[in-house]
Amino acid sequence: MLRSGFAHDGRVDPDKAGMCHIPGGTFRMGSDVHYPEERPAHLVSVDAFWIDACLVANAQFSRFVAETGYRTVAERPLDPALYPGALPGTLVPGALVFHMTSGPVDTRDFRNWWRYVPGACWRHPQGPLSTIDGLENHPVVHVAFEDAETFAIWAGKSLPTEAEWEIAARGGLDGAEFVWGDKFTPGGQHMANTWQGPFPWRNFAADGFTGTSPVGSYPANAYGLSDMAGNVWQWTTDWYSASHTVGKMDACCTPRNPRGANAEVSYDSAQPHVRIPRKVVKGGSFLCAPSYCRRYRPAARQPQMVDTAISHLGFRCALRTSTRNGMDHDHELQ
Repeated sequence: MLRSGFAHDGRVDPDKAGMCHIPGGTFRMGSDVHYPEERPAHLVSVDAFWIDACLVANAQFSRFVAETGYRTVAERPLDPALYPGALPGTLVPGALVFHMTSGPVDTRDFRNWWRYVPGACWRHPQGPLSTIDGLENHPVVHVAFEDAETFAIWAGKSLPTEAEWEIAARGGLDGAEFVWGDKFTPGGQHMANTWQGPFPWRNFAADGFTGTSPVGSYPANAYGLSDMAGNVWQWTTDWYSASHTVGKMDACCTPRNPRGANAEVSYDSAQPHVRIPRKVVKGGSFLCAPSYCRRYRPAARQPQMVDTAISHLGFRCALRTSTRNGMDHDHELQ
């Protein structure tokens, strides 16, 4: 592994400061033994690239906002046309905030622990009276896809594809269940910021945190990347589909630099009246528990509407230096 942000000749590359080099190669993407949307496990090939060693933190996002004057999706008025049937007066700026319940609830209904809080945003993660003072090194949350993508462009980078994110998360451990190996807590050590206890009403915080943790609080994987499991979910640039879109191919061929579905496929069939496309998010969060949402694994994936701002979702950026199909891949992904 190259040292974070260092060029091959040992000099610091300012464009890659805080990033780690992922050598690329062929790996087995997905899983046939966990959630249905992770299937089928299949071989893919990814070109070498760079990716942020850590999640984008509040301090970095604050600097971006200070320099650009950017307003996140959660801070803007909502478009009534996108939310048919919404009650008058409810379409006010805000975000979804997690609230621990007082006792056991039906975990099939996420409304038991998520609340839309007017005024909640990246600056006020729990609501208008909260702040990020003292949380400068925690991952920024309440960032919709547009927010993450705009930050990435400002930084001269992009968001990773799902395949790039997964090969980076695996750290060379092809086929391992977790980022660090096959045991969830090797030697009794917690390797990621996850939920300990019966979700969503009791968290024993055996890992030391009940919410987000400072970026880099847990051991990095073999590529030098932290928080590739737990802490907060992470945006990718791929549209979601209910299973991996391997596509039709000859048995001899392995997809190179694969992309996901198209935007039309990504809509939620359970909500046909809501026409908001969904992207793939990866990595799980501090709300993932062995008893609920075991998605703190590199193969795990989940859909997220592009307009969603929520208190367990953040991102990291990638940088591609290769030319693919005669085009710089950063532009190809737009």
